[in-house]
Amino acid sequence: MAIQLSSELLDGCVLGLLMHDDYYGYALTQKVQESVSVSESTMYPVLRRLKKNQLLTTYDEPYQGRNRRYYQITAEGKRQFSVIQSEWRDFKTGIDKMLGDEAGHE
Repeated sequence: MAIQLSSELLDGCVLGLLMHDDYYGYALTQKVQESVSVSESTMYPVLRRLKKNQLLTTYDEPYQGRNRRYYQITAEGKRQFSVIQSEWRDFKTGIDKMLGDEAGHE
């Protein structure tokens, strides 16, 4: 059984990666998949929603005769990432306590 990620946690994963670097869609999907199970068909709607909510912006770069669309976090995206980080810490601490990790630390 795989634990399903909520959309807010998936948003946090995407925003967290984009805090460090800009990525094009496929590369971003690959980076997320290194840590959690998510399909490409799940990622693109997430990216569109984050862009629509002004948490991401995009720009195109030529690559081998085609354009790659890169995603970049906005100032609002950085603020939202901080909120998600804080909520995750509180959630993780509570779950760790219930699952027997009294320290609640990594």
